[in-house]
Amino acid sequence: MTRLELDLDANGFLRDGEPHRIVSGAIHYFRVHPDQWEDRLRRVRALGVNTVDTYVPWNFHELPGGTVDFTGWRDLPRFLRLAGDLGLDVILRPGPYICAEWEFGGLPARLLAVDGLRLRCADPAYLAEVDAWFDALVPEVLPLLGSRGGPVVAVQVENEYGSYGDDAAYLRHLRDGLVARGVDCLLFTTDGAQDTMQQGGSLPGHLATATFGSRAPERLTVLRRHRPQGPLAVMEFWIGWFDRWGRPHHVRDPKESAASLDELLATGASVNLYMAHGGTSFGLWAGANHTGAHPYDSGYEPTVTSYDYDAPIGEAGELTEKFHAFREVIGRYVPLPEDELPARPPRLAPQRIVSSGRAPLLTSASLDALSTPVHRPSPEPMERLGQDRGFIHYRTRVPGPREELPLRVDGLADCAYVFADGRPLGTLDRNSPGDTLPLATGEDGVVLDILVEALGRVNYGPQMDDRKGITRGVSHGHQRLFDWQIHPLPLTDLSALRYSPEAQVHDGEPTFHRFTTELPAPADGFVALPGWGHGLLWLNGFLLGRYSAEGPQRTLYAPAPLWHEGPNELLVLELQHHGEALDLRDQPDLGPTTQAPSNEY
Repeated sequence: MTRLELDLDANGFLRDGEPHRIVSGAIHYFRVHPDQWEDRLRRVRALGVNTVDTYVPWNFHELPGGTVDFTGWRDLPRFLRLAGDLGLDVILRPGPYICAEWEFGGLPARLLAVDGLRLRCADPAYLAEVDAWFDALVPEVLPLLGSRGGPVVAVQVENEYGSYGDDAAYLRHLRDGLVARGVDCLLFTTDGAQDTMQQGGSLPGHLATATFGSRAPERLTVLRRHRPQGPLAVMEFWIGWFDRWGRPHHVRDPKESAASLDELLATGASVNLYMAHGGTSFGLWAGANHTGAHPYDSGYEPTVTSYDYDAPIGEAGELTEKFHAFREVIGRYVPLPEDELPARPPRLAPQRIVSSGRAPLLTSASLDALSTPVHRPSPEPMERLGQDRGFIHYRTRVPGPREELPLRVDGLADCAYVFADGRPLGTLDRNSPGDTLPLATGEDGVVLDILVEALGRVNYGPQMDDRKGITRGVSHGHQRLFDWQIHPLPLTDLSALRYSPEAQVHDGEPTFHRFTTELPAPADGFVALPGWGHGLLWLNGFLLGRYSAEGPQRTLYAPAPLWHEGPNELLVLELQHHGEALDLRDQPDLGPTTQAPSNEY
């Protein structure tokens, strides 16, 4: 039995009755291939930490239809046991909201289809959903609590709630729900080091922790104002940052960030490094931020596929300069492991791969192979049709003849590719809600196709009611357009597509491209798409993620467990500019960098 308690007299922690300093590193099992969990945990342990921290994303575990899954990649208990077997304590952050630059902050998209439901507050409809999630999750975790011989020593109540709201009844409901289901370890809250955030997110009688990345004495003074007694703990000490499409790759100087860590540890506080190993937001799991005052204002900023985070342990397991700088600092405060440092995992040899066939998306054959259409009077968002992520295709006929009139999409999320009789008409973006496209029609009218790409639901702040697709309607001039055929396109199964080497495609026409390559043995690789525009990339049926020529990310990480000895298949859905080949590389390229001043963390 392992018990972590507060020592109020000494303002520290007690672990099994002995004074204890938490030095933790964050790693998200859902951002690491499960065959690599043990390797990455060993690397985190080699950094010198005695604890690991992970979120639990509700929407990752809840499958379509409502089934909650804890197998395979979702086998949270296995991840926790691996950490314990390596001598690591675990801090668990089960939501229901996690942020984490993760799609919708970990909440299931189906909640957005429930009329009147209010997120992250004591709305009975939302609380009922949360209770059902806890009913599924907590029994998986109970055997792994420290009180029962497991590695889990602390559990978080919600996450950075003071950055969102101040509903104390909601926080109490979550706390009471965990306790009633048997969670008997240390419970805590996490909020920014600002008075309003601590006021809104903390719970009387429970440990309050802070999030920041520099100026530790100043920020800890704020925390101490709200918790005069008990340990000082920084649950997210930001040692890097995430990236947004169209912006440079964020890095933080290793020496400067190590000095900030040293300053923090010198205060006697405990710490969780965010992130020790960032990993990858594979598939379509990357979230977004929004800085606007309203959901369809400009200010929407989708996050890239890589979650490297400029962490000490790189996306593919590299032990970076920051790793060694941090290890040296950590060793001044807690004993370091004596084991030899892990070697870098093997890499694939570079090669160039050419296409063996193409399948245009907007043909009836492809659309019907990917989805069963539904008919609605008006366009409807994904959530109304039971879809969570991906694309959604809308088709109607605009009558004619008509002079050129502006075509407008109201309530667009996030990017629309528009076609008239199969001809690319242009694109529309939610960040320019007033934009229109000119459309004239002949005697027979035109078939209007609108393919909408969802780039990730907002995961932080007040604009989380982020429905995808078209939420309000489409107008030609002042006239609303009705009678729509809609194809939901989650793109979870591409096996029915048919590829032809003779298929002709032009820029602006969404098209699948098929590639094959033979490998002598699996190893880590990085796929680059020079000359391509924007789209998605699959490896052997697994969606690696989104790529874009706007960067910063220029390669997608393809971990060794996804490759096969012998033949391998890669599929690309290109939406804008069709390239000629893919490059398989042995080094990542996350793009041109920017270094934020330390006082911004």
